[in-house]
Amino acid sequence: MVQKNIVWHKSVVTKTDRQILNNHKSCALWFTGFSGSGKSTLANELDVQLHALGMKSYVLDGDNVRHGLNKELGFSPKDRVENIRRVGEVAKLFVDSGQIVMTAFISPYRKDRDQVRKIFDKTEFIEIFIDCPFEICEGRDPKGLYQKARKGEIHDFTGIDSPYEPPIEPELTINTEQYSVREAAKMIIGYLKLQGII
Repeated sequence: MVQKNIVWHKSVVTKTDRQILNNHKSCALWFTGFSGSGKSTLANELDVQLHALGMKSYVLDGDNVRHGLNKELGFSPKDRVENIRRVGEVAKLFVDSGQIVMTAFISPYRKDRDQVRKIFDKTEFIEIFIDCPFEICEGRDPKGLYQKARKGEIHDFTGIDSPYEPPIEPELTINTEQYSVREAAKMIIGYLKLQGII
């Protein structure tokens, strides 16, 4: 529902002002892939490397967001859509604050990711497909979720009884079976430098 009588209040200090102060541009790095593909691990390693370079960054992790902002949402298709919509809006605020924000969410539906992309300036949304073979992700099963899904204890689990739609043209594709976490983070750093973000 569209709210009436609400007007966006522009900040006196602009995004550009914050970027100049930070000495780098801001963007959203949207990590997508199966559970167990390494999204959160890679996002946090990248956060460490950016911090070491003096960059302002933050990780929005799927589980962490569901502890607070999205705690009432389940994993039905409708709730997944709303989960990603909210995360996109929060990520946009981080970008407006002049930071590099990393989002580590399965975000299984292509349409939802494309809708989030539309709320950002063209150069400020970077989709990163964590392309790890499904059987490797299930074999890792760091949280025991695949095992529970196979037993029928979890429903609407991506890759088991709910689909995953990989990106068609992501800005970056990283195979976490092929590269170490540190190597993958360095690849993203290199991309950010190439794009003039850092």
